[in-house]
Amino acid sequence: MNRFEAGSFDVIVVGAGHAGSEAALAAARMGCSTMLVTIDLNMVAFMPCNPSIGGPAKGVVVREIDALGGEMGRNIDKTYIQMRMLNTGKGPAVQALRAQADKDDYAHHMKHTIEKQENLLLKQAIVEELIVEDGEVKGVVTHTGAVYRAGAVVITAGTSSRGKIIIGDLVYSSGPNNSQPSIKLSENLLDLGFELARFKTGTPPRVMASTINYSKTEEQPGDVEPNHFSFLSKDEDYLKDQLSCWLTYTSPESHEIIRANLHRAPMFTGIVEGVGARYCPSIEDKIVRFDDKPRHQLFLEPEGRENEEVYVQGLSTSLPEDVQLDLIRSVPGMENAQMMRTGYAIEYDVVKPHQLRLSLETKLVKNLFTAGQTNGTSGYEEAAGQGIIAGINAALAVQGKEPFILKRSDGYIGVMIDDLVTKGTMEPYRLLTSRAEYRLLLRHDNADFRLTEMSREIGLVTEERYASFLEKKQAVEKEIARLESTRLKPTEELQAFLAEQNSAPLKDGILFADILKRPELKYEGLIAFAPLEEALPKEVIKQVEVQIKYAGYIKKAVEKVDKLKKMEEKRIPVNIDYDAINGIANEAKQNLKKIQPETIAQASRISGVNPADISVLMVYVTQGKIAKVSE
Repeated sequence: MNRFEAGSFDVIVVGAGHAGSEAALAAARMGCSTMLVTIDLNMVAFMPCNPSIGGPAKGVVVREIDALGGEMGRNIDKTYIQMRMLNTGKGPAVQALRAQADKDDYAHHMKHTIEKQENLLLKQAIVEELIVEDGEVKGVVTHTGAVYRAGAVVITAGTSSRGKIIIGDLVYSSGPNNSQPSIKLSENLLDLGFELARFKTGTPPRVMASTINYSKTEEQPGDVEPNHFSFLSKDEDYLKDQLSCWLTYTSPESHEIIRANLHRAPMFTGIVEGVGARYCPSIEDKIVRFDDKPRHQLFLEPEGRENEEVYVQGLSTSLPEDVQLDLIRSVPGMENAQMMRTGYAIEYDVVKPHQLRLSLETKLVKNLFTAGQTNGTSGYEEAAGQGIIAGINAALAVQGKEPFILKRSDGYIGVMIDDLVTKGTMEPYRLLTSRAEYRLLLRHDNADFRLTEMSREIGLVTEERYASFLEKKQAVEKEIARLESTRLKPTEELQAFLAEQNSAPLKDGILFADILKRPELKYEGLIAFAPLEEALPKEVIKQVEVQIKYAGYIKKAVEKVDKLKKMEEKRIPVNIDYDAINGIANEAKQNLKKIQPETIAQASRISGVNPADISVLMVYVTQGKIAKVSE
C-alpha cells in the first residue's frame, strides 16, 4: 500500500476510550496541536461494561481528574441518572461517590466536548504502526497508508488490542461490544521489543426492563442530598428525578444451572487463556470459588433514561447463550426476562507496565506513552486517571519541560501508577482504598486542595477556576481560625444540647474546635452557639469539620509523608550499573535492573529489594562515583 504524508501534530493519541479522551483533552488544553484517533467515531468514551462512574477509591480518582482539569467529573455530572454517596456510616477516608450513567448521553457529551475543543482533531482511522527513529517516536501510520508526524504519541487502545470475544465455544476476533479490533498495532509493539501479556475481562448480559418483575426485588434509590463529582457543579443543578437501581440475588437453581454447565464454561475448558480480574470475577468463578455461599447479590442497573437495557451487575459470564438465558430466568424478578445482549469474555493485549516510567513514558521508546487498560488496569476511572497524566506528560515532552509526576501521597492516581510501574501486575489492576497508605490524606472531599495548585502550574486550570478554589480555601482557613479562637461557655442551652446528643456536659468554657472533635457532635448542630452572619457553603463546612475532627491523625500522616520526601528527593542516576554495586543481593539487582527506579523511595517499594539493599544503594548514590551501563 502506498503511504502519503497526511499531517503533523504535537501529540497523537491512539484510542478514544476513557483514557484517550482525557489524554487528548489535556494535551490540547495545554496548547499542543493534538489528534485523537479512534477506530469508530461512535465509540468515543463508550461504556462497554457497567454504566456507572465512581465507587470506593475510583470515585476519588474522578475527583482528582477534575481537580487536575480533566473532563470525566464534569461529564458524569451532566449525564447521570442516579447519584449515591457510599459508606456514609464510615470515616471520610473511605466515603465514595458513585453515579449511574446514561451511557449513551455520557458518550455523546464527551464526544461533543472533544469536537469543540480548540487544538484537537477527532479522526476515525486504525493506527497500525508507529514511526520510530533512533529510539524516539516520530508519528503513526494508519490502515489507509496515511502518515501522521508527531512529537509524542499516547497509546490507549484498551481491549481492542488483538481483542477476542468468547461466548461458550464461540470465539471470534473483536473489540469491545463487537467493535472492530486493532491487530497490527500490537504486532508492531512486539516488533519494537515490547513485552505484552494477555488479560481477560467480561461483561454480563443485558435484559429488557419491561420484562423484569421489580416487585420481587429491593429498590436502591439515589440520594436526595446533592453531591457532585466536579468541584464546578452546582447544587441547584442536582437531578431530582433519578432512576432507581434494584437488588436481587441468585437462587439455588442459578447455582445448579452453573454447576451443570461448567463443562461448557470457557473459563474451565481452557478456551480462556487471558488472566482475569480478581476483584470482578465471573458468576461461574464465584460459584466455584465460594461454593458455601447460598446466594450472590445482583444489581439491576438501568443503562439510560431512554433505554430498555438493564445491566445485571454481578452476573458477568462467558457461558453459552442458552445457559445464560436459563441462568437469568432462575433469578427472582427475572423469571420472564428477555435477554437483549449476551454476556461475554474478552481477551486483549497489555503492555507490561514495568516497561514504563512514572510519567507513563515507555523506557524503550522516547516520547511514547501508554495509558488505560493497555497498561493492565481495569475500570473507566483507572483508565481516565492514567489518561490525563499521559496526556499532560506528552504535552510537557513536546514543550521540552520536566515530566509531571504524582507521588503516592498526592493522590490515588499516584498510588496506581507507582503500583503499576514499580510492582507490575499479573492480573487486571483495580484501585482499592487499601492500596493507599495515606488514604486519610487522599479523601474524596479534598482532591482540589491536593491538586489544583499543581494543575495550575502546568496550565490546565483556568484562572476563573483557580480564583474559585482560592475563595474556598480562604473560607476554610478563616473558619478554622475562628473556631480555634472561639470559646463556648457552658450555658443552659449548650448543656441541654449536649445532653440531647449523649455528649458529656461542660465543666468550664471550651474552644469550639476542641468540642467539635467529639465524635458524636457535628458542626451543623454546634454552629448555633457561635453563629456566622452568613452561612458557609456545605463543601467549606465539610472541609472545616474533617480538618478539625481528624487533625491528630492528619498530622501523623503528614509527618510520615515528610519523612518519605527525603527518599523521594534522592534521585537515582539514569542508566546506573547495578552490577557494579557491591553488597546488593542478586535478586535485588535483577529487579532494580528490570524496573529502573527513578528515586530511592521507589526502589524501596520494589519486590525483592530489602532495607539492607537500599542502605547500600543510598551510600553508593551519595558518594557520587556512579558506574553506568551503555544505552
